[in-house]
Amino acid sequence: VLLLLLLLTALYCGLWEPRSSTRCIPIPSGMALCQNIGYDTMRMPNLLGHDSPAEAVQQSVSWLPLLARECHPDARIFLCSLFAPICLDRFISPCRSLCESVRDSCAPIMSCYGYPWPEILRCDQYPADHLICLNILVPQASCRDCELEEALSSKDTLETFCRSDFVVKLRLTRLEYSPVSLSQFSLAAKLEVLKHGPLLGGQIRSRIELWLERDATCVKNMTRNHPRGGTFVVTGIVQGERLVVNKAYAWQKRDKNLVAAVRKWKHHRCRS
Repeated sequence: VLLLLLLLTALYCGLWEPRSSTRCIPIPSGMALCQNIGYDTMRMPNLLGHDSPAEAVQQSVSWLPLLARECHPDARIFLCSLFAPICLDRFISPCRSLCESVRDSCAPIMSCYGYPWPEILRCDQYPADHLICLNILVPQASCRDCELEEALSSKDTLETFCRSDFVVKLRLTRLEYSPVSLSQFSLAAKLEVLKHGPLLGGQIRSRIELWLERDATCVKNMTRNHPRGGTFVVTGIVQGERLVVNKAYAWQKRDKNLVAAVRKWKHHRCRS
C-alpha cells in the first residue's frame, strides 16, 4: 500500500518515455521477485528493456539470492520498479538516491561473491530527487552479518577485543511501536565503552544508534533468542562513518569467560 501511494503521488520526471507499443499485463506468477508488492499489473516492455514476460521472469530470478541476504530493506521495491513497473499512464522510475542507497548497501554483498554492480543499473541514469520520483530513504546493511556468540575463553575474548576497533557494552530495549525504526530496539541511556579506537568518546553513542538503524539484520540475529532485548557486548571495526559489528555476546553473569575478559580488559595489554 505504501509503495502504491508513493507511486501514485510521484511526478513524472520525463526520463522514461513510454513506447507506443507498451501494454499492461498481470505480473507473472513466476516472478517471485515482485509478488505481493502492492499492485498486480505491470507495463511491458519494462524499464530494463525486456520485451516479454518470460524474459523479465528469467532475468529477475538471478536477484532472489541477493534479496535473501537482506542487503537492503528496499532492494525489492527498487528492482520491481524496473522489472515490473506499475501500470499507470506513464512510467515512473526510481530516484537516483534510492538507486545509490541500494547499490551502496548491496554492492559489497555482491562483491563478496565476485559480482560487480551491473552497468544496466547505473544510478546516474535515474532522476535526481528534486524531480520527485520513486524514493524511499532507507538504511544500509553491512556485508558481514554478526551472530551471537559464546565466549569460549577469556583469553580468546581478550584477543578479539584487541583485534577490534571498538568494544561496547550496551543494553537494547524492545520498542512497543516504531513505524520508522527497522531494528525495533532502542539504546538504553547507559553505555559502557570498553574501547573506542579511532572514534572520539562523544561519537560512540551516535554511531551505535546509527548502527541500530543501518544494520537491522545484525540486530535481528543478536536478539533472536532475546525478543525483549537485553545487555550485549559488541565488537567491530570502523569504516568511515559506519560501525560494522562482527561479534556480539549476550551479557550474562553466569558467562564467566566473558565476565572475566571484561574485568581484565582495563589492565590488559594487547600484543602489537
